[in-house]
Amino acid sequence: MTNPYGFPQYVIDRVMAKRGRLNVFDRFEPKRTALLVVDMQNFYVGEIASVLGIIPNINRIASELRAKGGRVMWVGMTAGRDGTSDWAIYHDHFFTPEKGANHRDQLSPGHPGHEFHKNLDIRPGDDIVHKNRFSPFIQGASNIEDVLRAHGIDSLIVTGTATNMCCESAARDAMMRDYKVVMVSDANGARYDEDHLAGLTSFFQSFGDVRTTDEVVDELLAPAKASAGGIGTRIPSCRDKPGMTWLERA
Repeated sequence: MTNPYGFPQYVIDRVMAKRGRLNVFDRFEPKRTALLVVDMQNFYVGEIASVLGIIPNINRIASELRAKGGRVMWVGMTAGRDGTSDWAIYHDHFFTPEKGANHRDQLSPGHPGHEFHKNLDIRPGDDIVHKNRFSPFIQGASNIEDVLRAHGIDSLIVTGTATNMCCESAARDAMMRDYKVVMVSDANGARYDEDHLAGLTSFFQSFGDVRTTDEVVDELLAPAKASAGGIGTRIPSCRDKPGMTWLERA
């Protein structure tokens, strides 16, 4: 059975056996939803084709959500200031001295590497949050939950880079802080396809949904239907014809 996310068949089988449906959430209420764009800074994006390639999808979701009254939040990493690390255990033990200093300094305010990529459609009224850990939801890492609470947000769409590092960390922690979370398969990016798939696969099994950009725009943020049922996508019937999903066609 093929699927648009690239998951191995055993993952689909395990999820269906566990919860009886592919997706946990049919839709999000746009006015209670925020798009988190994680670490799309020059230092991380660089010339990585798989990360540059997700920018149009990020901008598309941002435009759609703004138009429907939701929030767009640009989340960046601040690793140091004026030559002093904000995360000494990471820089001192997980890098060579040279690479640790490079990470710290390029992700410090005022350095071009700290800036968000120029092709991102950042608008006045969007929220900008900086964190000093992989996840902004770790205590003391950022003020993200204050900002989300101020806007009445209970649902998050996670995009950015790297899929299996800061994006997955943020998405997992958000779920464990009681937010409803979706990661977008073609609006997250990593240097290697294997890393990208590993992050999405791990998240999908126990922490939230994985959707494509088209699914986010056309389904997740679609107007509520009068006949809509509760949370969750039912197991499809072979009798269904119009609007069949990839699961039904497989």
